[in-house]
This record gives sequence, structure tokens and C-alpha cells, in this order.
Amino acid sequence: MIKKRLKFFLKILLTSLALYLVFSKIDTKTTWKVIQTSDIGWIFLAWIFFVASKLFSAIRLNIYFRDIGLRLPEIKNIKLYLIGMFYNLFLPGGIGGDGYKVYLLNKVHKTPVKQLINAALLDRGNGLAVLLWLMFCLMLFLNLPWDFPISMYWLGILGIVLIPIGFYLVMLLFFKQFMGSVPSTTGFSYLNQLLQLCSAYFILISMGVGDQYIPYLFVFLVSSTVSVLPLTIGGVGARELVFVLAHDYVGIDQNVAVAFSLLFFLISMLTSLFGLFFKHEG
Repeated sequence: MIKKRLKFFLKILLTSLALYLVFSKIDTKTTWKVIQTSDIGWIFLAWIFFVASKLFSAIRLNIYFRDIGLRLPEIKNIKLYLIGMFYNLFLPGGIGGDGYKVYLLNKVHKTPVKQLINAALLDRGNGLAVLLWLMFCLMLFLNLPWDFPISMYWLGILGIVLIPIGFYLVMLLFFKQFMGSVPSTTGFSYLNQLLQLCSAYFILISMGVGDQYIPYLFVFLVSSTVSVLPLTIGGVGARELVFVLAHDYVGIDQNVAVAFSLLFFLISMLTSLFGLFFKHEG
């Protein structure tokens, strides 16, 4: 109990520190004006694509469940996924979304905890691998100051080649039971991440960002990678801080970037709230 409270306190501390750094570096009035003048039609379309991305993510997880002999009706699986989203965002100091799913499925279906944890870990890992792969793909289209011996273009090529190899080796060494579903689950990961990229693009359009959308989308993928780490509450602050810090390197407008990040968080929060309606379902 003390360990959980300490962990929650550290998350609050890091979230507060990140938000302080963010808002100390931006013009809050300008950021708020960007949000206020955003086109609601494009924002709604961004939300639709975000919801669709989460549906594909839930289907991917259910494939992993089938690999361990757990067969959930898809509608029940989607409801459980939404519950997990709600727990991750609104109850960060408790058991968490993945922990809740493992607990509930072990209790109701008697599926071994270790197998459930492996399925949850691989679900996260597959999505992260595709996220990183797309991030390296976008690096090919960036023209930025770069002082390292290898150019950004060739670094992107290196990442594009090595990430699939690394993911395959991890699967081979630690998740052999799930090897048969790699093509389908990875396909759903691409659908998930590409739909989220579309969602992010629509938010940028709503704010009037023109031809400079690639740097924003690149930083969005970087921030999404950082937000996966359990450092802040629901990734709040971490994603915005990445956008602010990227200002000097990528040349994006930090007020627009933070407004974009906050709008994306609001879309995520709205979607997660649907999990509240299924909170007590087993």
C-alpha cells in the first residue's frame, strides 16, 4: 500500500513539474486562442478516427487472448478495453487498466495470470514497435540541422530495417506462443497507429497548420512514445513537454503544438469516459 501511494505521489509530482515547465514556456493566451478558433468539424472527424483506432487496438488484444485459449465475444472485449482506458486515465493510482483486465479475466475465466500478462505486454509492445517504425519513416521527410555522423535520412532507414528484426527476435525468444498471430496483430497495429496519425492530422488542419504538418506529426509520434512510459498521470504533461522541447529542434510553433496536444488529450479523455458505463460488467 505504501509503495502504491509513493508511486502515485511521484506521478503527481512529475505531472505537476512537466505542466509547470510547459506553461512557463508558452503564451497561454495564444494557446487558448488557437484552441478556441479550431474548426469543430475537423475536431469531430479526428475523434471518429481516434475511436476507430481504439477499436482496432481492442481487436488486436483479443487475438492475443485467443492465442492463450481465452475466447471473448468481440463486443465484450471492446467494453473491457474501454474500461481499461478509463482506469488508466482516471484511476492512475490504482490497479490500472491492464491490471484490471488481468484480474477480471483470471477471476471470471480462470485464465493463468502469467499468460494474461504476456498477452497485455505483447499488445503494448506490438503497438510500440509499429509506432517507432512509423516515426523512423517520417524521419526520411525531415530536413533538420543534424550534427551526428549518420544523417537523419540514413538513421531513418536503419530504424525501418532494424525494428522489425528486433521485434521478431523478441517474439522468438519470449513470446513463441503468439508467433502464429504476428501478421494479423501487426496489421491491426498499423491500422491503429495510422488512424491515430490521421486523427492528429485532422486536428492540425482544424488549427490551420498548412504544409508544415510533417514535423508536427513526427513530434506527435515521439511524444506518443514518451507518453507510453508510466511517468505521469495518463501521459499528461509528458506529451506537451516533448512538443515544447522540440520547438528549438524541429521549428514548430510551441503554442500551436501545445494546443494540438491538449486537443488530442481531450479526445482521448472523452473516449475513455465511455468506459465508465461498463465499469461493473464482468
